[in-house]
Amino acid sequence: MNAAPKLTPKQPDNQLKSIIKLAILAVGGQGGGVLTSWIEAAARSQGYITQATSVAGVAQRTGATIYYIEMAPQGGEGTAMPVFSLAPSAGDVDIMIAAEMMEAGRAILRGFVTPDRTTLIASSHRTLALSEKMTPGDGIASSDEVRAAAEIAADQLILFDMDKLAADNGSVISSALFGALAGSGALPFPRVAFEEAIQASGKGVAASLRAFGAAYSRAQSPNPESPPSEAPPAPMQASRDPSPRGPARLLSQWEALDAEARALPGAEMALLGLRRVVEFQDLAYGRDYLTHLRPLAQQDRGDGTLAEAAAKHIANAMCYDDIIRVADLKTRKSRFDRIQTEMKADDKPVQLTEFFHPRGEEIISLLPAALGTWIEARPRLAAWIDRRLNKGRRIRTHRLRGFVLLYVIAGLRRTRRYSLRHQVEQAHLLNWLTLCNETLPKNYDLAVELLLCRRLIKGYSDTHVRGLSKFARILDTLPALIERDDAAQWIARLREAALQDSTGNALDGAIQTVSSFTEPPG
Repeated sequence: MNAAPKLTPKQPDNQLKSIIKLAILAVGGQGGGVLTSWIEAAARSQGYITQATSVAGVAQRTGATIYYIEMAPQGGEGTAMPVFSLAPSAGDVDIMIAAEMMEAGRAILRGFVTPDRTTLIASSHRTLALSEKMTPGDGIASSDEVRAAAEIAADQLILFDMDKLAADNGSVISSALFGALAGSGALPFPRVAFEEAIQASGKGVAASLRAFGAAYSRAQSPNPESPPSEAPPAPMQASRDPSPRGPARLLSQWEALDAEARALPGAEMALLGLRRVVEFQDLAYGRDYLTHLRPLAQQDRGDGTLAEAAAKHIANAMCYDDIIRVADLKTRKSRFDRIQTEMKADDKPVQLTEFFHPRGEEIISLLPAALGTWIEARPRLAAWIDRRLNKGRRIRTHRLRGFVLLYVIAGLRRTRRYSLRHQVEQAHLLNWLTLCNETLPKNYDLAVELLLCRRLIKGYSDTHVRGLSKFARILDTLPALIERDDAAQWIARLREAALQDSTGNALDGAIQTVSSFTEPPG
């Protein structure tokens, strides 16, 4: 007779209850992996058995990586080893760490945050998702809604801008999140265990400990999101820009333009617009800007609505995006300095690869107006050029050849005024301003709305084409609306509809509504 097999004792319920379940949501560059390794090190130093897993997201801002940690105190001899889960389950997470505000919202939606047990630690800053950037208008999701949901969904909530706190201390957000976790008291470990985990990593220890300590203190304050020492942000002022430098002759011309802009209604926006236009092209272009702006700004009723709309959108229209502008921005010393700082490279070399995909028509638009028009009038020739140029390119600007190529393209700014693209943009600008000036004496509010419609046009390539199309479609409704008392309100509704989605479906519906009451019955 065979003996019965010896069964492993069932794990006691109190040991199951002792398992701590922690999840982290972070995207690329936020140090989720480093944070996970620190938590593991701290737990093991305190005699805890620990397991960590991760499920990678799809790409930057299209999917966060989920790091999951389970830990339990090591039992005595004869105690069964706990079997840990590989991924978090809804309603079964003790600590939820979100490295960005909307990731906290996603954690709540997925049921990872529950009011009976979960400590939610999240940074209140925003890193925009692709879906938010793709919306033609303001597609930014509401942080206030996430904050309100977090206050209800979490047992304990620690929420403040950890990204800024880390940057102020010369570190990255993972160290601030680690400090907030230690300060929350959600893990039964002393502060020294967390600090020793950072020290054991051996990289950026001093800065990480500074950010850790600052976040630890913030997490333990009664109102971590608004510390008393934090001053409110200063209002935007045109005078914050550094004083211009250059030859005395050019500085004298700038001072004259600056004085003209300051004398206009809505002077603050006019100064910002003037600076942008001059930086885009030259001082002569700045004089053109004030020539376009002055007739409209001087008819402002006193509330600044007309003057500010004209100053902002005329500047945006004059500073259109083209290859010259892109090349100029990518070869500026300030950009290389910023990248060097953000990468914390100090004096180490940084390799940069720029991705370009120019279309044939964009290259043709850089040619002198007469030559570009001649080519565009020959579709077969234009298609032949497009086939040879419409290819993705990688330009390494850390090398002399790649940098010089973009630097030469940026230098074409001197010939921009003679290009086909500039001629087209100027014609569009003048037609738009003529319409606004003609409308102003008849309907002040409608003229303001027509100025605001310019925000539909932005970017370059396909984005620019879509914006122009929507702008033109809205203007096509103007003859049917202009005699109505509510014409301004309808133009505003059409503009907001156009900003809702890139496909134009919302605008289609709004235009059909206008047609339903403006077209005579058939």
